[in-house]
Amino acid sequence: MTDDALRPMGRTRLYEQVLERLRAYAADHHLTAGDRLPAERDLAQRLGVSRASVKQAVVVLEVQGLVETRHGGGTYLLRDTLDHEPVERLVERRRRLPDVLEAREALETKLAELAAARRTEADLTALRAALAHMAGEIADGGHGEEGDRLFHAAVTEAGHSPLLAEFMASLTDQITESRRESLRQPGRPDRSLAQHHAILDAIESGTPGQAAAAMRRHVRTVAKVRLLEWEPGDR
Repeated sequence: MTDDALRPMGRTRLYEQVLERLRAYAADHHLTAGDRLPAERDLAQRLGVSRASVKQAVVVLEVQGLVETRHGGGTYLLRDTLDHEPVERLVERRRRLPDVLEAREALETKLAELAAARRTEADLTALRAALAHMAGEIADGGHGEEGDRLFHAAVTEAGHSPLLAEFMASLTDQITESRRESLRQPGRPDRSLAQHHAILDAIESGTPGQAAAAMRRHVRTVAKVRLLEWEPGDR
């Protein structure tokens, strides 16, 4: 029997401590979206850490869509808070994401192909409505997450494959996670909407091969996220 009391002790990375200080600083100074953080050099001096540790903390905030760093212009908040996801949970999502995206490509490419062959007028109406919803969300300054969900659900429905639909349903939480990750990338909502229109065009025209190819291109775009470029490190 293992002795849990003597299991290896965890070690807080230095940049995780920096993250907590930045979160507290933003709250104490009532920073909101559009406000600028102090320069990395200033933060390093005031916190008594290396610039590398500050930079790693800022990258984590960027990955989570909380700040953006403008070339030569500093780091700015994108939201009204720096309340961030725990790093260990972020690490777990990074580990899991490639498998989720691989499953999405396999399932959704086939569903788009089937949708082009089997769609009904009701299916097409649902697909068009989903894209209109997504366009409205983006126009209002959102990321289009609900419209994206509705569109992919409508493609699944239009495929008329109960077993594939079950497989998709079993991945609901992971797909939601990958959707949120993708749509947080700069410029991604508009690009995603354009790719959805290409998928719909192929489904409407009844060309299964084109629908599959359009969905494959889309899911491979979804796979290009900052999280997968991030290395947790141990500083």
